[in-house]
Amino acid sequence: MSERLPLLVANHKANLSAREVSAWIREVGNESDDFGGTIIFCPSSPFLAAAAGEISSSGYNIQLGSQDISRFEKGAHTGEVAASQIADIVRYTIVGHSERRRDFGEDDKTLEEKVKIARSAGIEPIFCIQDAKTPIPEGVKIVAYEPPSAIGTNNPDSPENVKQVVESVQDKGNYIVLYGGSVSPDNVATFFKEANVNGVLVGATNSLDPQKFILILKAAS
Repeated sequence: MSERLPLLVANHKANLSAREVSAWIREVGNESDDFGGTIIFCPSSPFLAAAAGEISSSGYNIQLGSQDISRFEKGAHTGEVAASQIADIVRYTIVGHSERRRDFGEDDKTLEEKVKIARSAGIEPIFCIQDAKTPIPEGVKIVAYEPPSAIGTNNPDSPENVKQVVESVQDKGNYIVLYGGSVSPDNVATFFKEANVNGVLVGATNSLDPQKFILILKAAS
């Protein structure tokens, strides 16, 4: 895949209804043609198929991603969403978000397995790290630095520290590095200008409202 930078990832987490997701796609989609980078929309899994159909039929400049995938390829795993099941409708998936690590006990081995499964299905993993020391599995191209203290707290990391992490990660390989953690319309331009990020991972606080996300879109243009 050849991503146009910057990358803006909207992670809706466990929020919104089917109707609200459709409205979000229309509002953001109507502004998407003016954006030169890549918009990656990650709604809840029940809405992926409908979102894919709406984005495709409308021709919006939006790519679709999942918020997670199963560590299992397929089979008798009730409630899981296998990468092979959604490979024809998503191009990206988030792997290793701190909420998955914290709430579901996902460890480095599990996340490495998920990266392998995503890659084998032709899905690009967006791998989340908590700091510069977090192990990055082989096959990862896109890394998102998201310090847990900054997620949903309105207390983002400083651009200076983000820049240090970005440089440390890029020293390890040819990664696309994003920042996530209380990204807002007010601070997003600063992260691009002062921290040299290649994009941002925007959580529920500022991605659920399409107008807030559009402001971030415009500030990143």
